[in-house]
Amino acid sequence: MADLGFDGQVAIITGAGGGLGRSHALELAKRGALIVVNDLGGSVDGTGEDASAAQKVVDEIKAAGGEAVANHDSVATPDGGKAIVQTAIDAFGRVDIVINNAGILRDKSFHNMTPDLVDPVIDVHLRGAFNVTQPAYVHMREQGYGRIVSTASAAGIFGNFGQTNYGAAKMGLVGFTRVLAVEGAKNNIKANVIAPVAKSRMTEDLMGDLVDRFGPEYVSPLVAWLAHADVPVTGEIYSVGAGHVARVFIGVTTGYTNTGDLTAEDIRDHFEAIRDEGGYTVPANLNEELMKTLSSIG
Repeated sequence: MADLGFDGQVAIITGAGGGLGRSHALELAKRGALIVVNDLGGSVDGTGEDASAAQKVVDEIKAAGGEAVANHDSVATPDGGKAIVQTAIDAFGRVDIVINNAGILRDKSFHNMTPDLVDPVIDVHLRGAFNVTQPAYVHMREQGYGRIVSTASAAGIFGNFGQTNYGAAKMGLVGFTRVLAVEGAKNNIKANVIAPVAKSRMTEDLMGDLVDRFGPEYVSPLVAWLAHADVPVTGEIYSVGAGHVARVFIGVTTGYTNTGDLTAEDIRDHFEAIRDEGGYTVPANLNEELMKTLSSIG
């Protein structure tokens, strides 16, 4: 089969000055995409800034024969998001792909969590995706095409100690993506989520001797596929790392129904049936889940 190409397509990649974002930018650029490399150049906790981070990646892409421009605006504000998208329009005239990758960490156990640890994480991960994707989405609707890939995390989907702020933001991106998938369908806009396990500034201290097996280059092939015109799915979640890719999904059990006299005691007595994972379904949207509920009550 033919190689997957992006000739003439314009991709915005946030947080692309290093780690996963840089890898995604290099992968799409070598396949012909025109790249907006966005990075504020801050530290892992989001403080500070350094314009050289994005420019270095742009220089790498150009040295390899690709085309790219740097952008240093923050995803954390609506004005920053609009400016990032405007950079794509000014440089290349359109936007086809948004990869929401920018992120920071401010970990702390929940009982010690404070607003200054919560707000910036929500602003970058969750609001950042809103701020960049919405102005891009306007262009995507007009042209009848778009691909959106957002970066969630196992910390949000499955939970991880000390990351209530990060986990809430990351799981929020799943809901964000599911709705985009529904709303964007009629305009050929597809949105999917990755939950990567990869070496980055945010994870390298956690992986020990295994760190080199989790290079970001093992994540970017999935991003390239989900960002491609031929991808057949939307609204889905994929775990990826160290050469392994798997689908993560939200399922609904068969459950238990009592339309006559459902009580707390009744639920207690049938709790195992309610929790039984046999015969689960995977609704694609709210309507499918509602229809399942309606069918259960006759």
